[in-house]
Amino acid sequence: MTINKDAELLSLFKAKLIELSEEVDEVDDLLRAPDNNDSADRATENEDDEVLEERGKVAQQDIKQIEAAIARIKAGTYGHCTTCGTKVSTARLTAVPYAPQCIDCATDAQADTDS
Repeated sequence: MTINKDAELLSLFKAKLIELSEEVDEVDDLLRAPDNNDSADRATENEDDEVLEERGKVAQQDIKQIEAAIARIKAGTYGHCTTCGTKVSTARLTAVPYAPQCIDCATDAQADTDS
């Protein structure tokens, strides 16, 4: 990676961290809102809370992945698979800039979790 590309990625990742942190805060605020006294409304709110909780979990996972990508940039290992060490394709990094693995290792890891 070049210095300009690293700075550009760091800026992109930091902006995304701010966005995700705000989303986590918003979800937390919504989940802390008092329950409705009406049982029918409360049931709907509970369903909504489950969706919000999942949204918050996904945002927190993305934060961890982006923080790990920032650490890889600083360590000089960004763009190399954390499993096998090969170069992660440009297409993969374009699609998922914080991808820690090449597509082969990511596919193998997903297959392991699916079985």
